[in-house]
Amino acid sequence: MPHVLRFGKAIGFVSLIVFLCDLGATVAVSAEQPTLTVVAAYDGKGEIFTEFHKKTGILIYFLDMSSGEVLARTEAEGGKPLADLWFGGAADSFIKAREEGLLEAYRSPEAEAVPAQYKDPDGYWTGVSLVLAGLLVNTDVLAEKNLPVPQIWADLIKPEYKDAVLVADPAISATTFTVAACLLQKMGQEEGWKYFEALGKNVPFFTKSSSDPQKKVVNGEMAVSIVPLSKDLITLKTKSPVQAIFPKDGIPWMPSAVAIFKNARNPTAAKAFVDWALSVEGQKIIQGKDPRIMVRPEIAIPKEMDGVVLEDLISADINTIGAERQQILAAWTRRVTAKP
Repeated sequence: MPHVLRFGKAIGFVSLIVFLCDLGATVAVSAEQPTLTVVAAYDGKGEIFTEFHKKTGILIYFLDMSSGEVLARTEAEGGKPLADLWFGGAADSFIKAREEGLLEAYRSPEAEAVPAQYKDPDGYWTGVSLVLAGLLVNTDVLAEKNLPVPQIWADLIKPEYKDAVLVADPAISATTFTVAACLLQKMGQEEGWKYFEALGKNVPFFTKSSSDPQKKVVNGEMAVSIVPLSKDLITLKTKSPVQAIFPKDGIPWMPSAVAIFKNARNPTAAKAFVDWALSVEGQKIIQGKDPRIMVRPEIAIPKEMDGVVLEDLISADINTIGAERQQILAAWTRRVTAKP
């Protein structure tokens, strides 16, 4: 049975992890042993990589790293790849990486089944699944404040929600950036920025940690936050007064992608992972480890997202969003963060 073994050696400040066979066995990797290094930002990645290893025999070393950190560290290294493969994280970061020449184009045969809106037209990145953004509320805190449970985005800018909503800085949080970009496309620039200026007035401060809004709602320190709607958050209501809300007026989304780094040492193994992750078998396995809407249309929406349909997702042009990332962040700083 595959297992995880942590090595003491580090790349920079991140420990290497390798998936191997035979629980408790002594590690001995030959020069001929196929290996793959991955920077990963995906829940359940350990189990996902184990399944890939079982299928292919390829050993995976991975670095757990957010998309923003991947970009910053690769840029700091002058474009030298941190790994062979990049798995998970919002597609807007992959788009920027493509613009900076950090990725290698690869058109997987399996990508033919992936709708155009979920992949780069030239094969530099391909979506694996969709990350949905919505609201997390603490019903006890809402009751204390005599506030109703918000159901639509417009609820968050009502005067009664002042200081009741916590949001992470979009320069740090892929989720906040996704919400900003999707709602701007849905509402239009003028109305969209009016919305976010009003939202900023109800947010006491923008956190510098992407996980703080979620934690403070779960801990009862805040009533409402904007979060990625993962399985763990959706099922929290069975254990606590915390409830995930899919806004009825549209769900922002972003593909969570996979890509091969330019000058990867093991491009053959990297291509094998991309092919597997986009195959029907791989998509089902990945969804089983972290329930999400997958990019292949034949993979059903997981039961954890019961009631969500693709028509609920905001119509968005992801490549335009990626190209406008810096413009959106600059406008957010000027119009929302720097509020009087």
